Amino acid sequence: QVQLVESGGGLMQAGGSLRLSCAASGRTFASYAMGWFRQAPGKEREFVAGINWSGGGTNYADSLKGRFTISRDNGQNTVYLQMNSLKPEDTAVYYCAADTYWRKRAVAPTSIDEYDYWGQGTQVTVSS
Repeated sequence: QVQLVESGGGLMQAGGSLRLSCAASGRTFASYAMGWFRQAPGKEREFVAGINWSGGGTNYADSLKGRFTISRDNGQNTVYLQMNSLKPEDTAVYYCAADTYWRKRAVAPTSIDEYDYWGQGTQVTVSS
């Protein structure tokens, strides 16, 4: 079992920055890929960013490249999402997810179906 707890969400004005954190417990955190997803009201959950088991490989949704940065600290069992130059369209519930299907996966998956553990989500609201 893996437990994921997100934090760091809140209300921010457009142009501001937020850093989300996701603390993991349970299985060996350093062995599996992690991802961030988001879901806006009335929309499907979408991939935001992923990071492989070591932190040496990251991937992003094309529309978010350059503004969002994913990182991880395996010593602290935590994955982060740094969000800069926030826009109102970034408003959503942000979820972290763990892919424990594969150990030491080189590239984090982008599909929801490839993640087997999810956090409860943290709300990010960006005002204009």
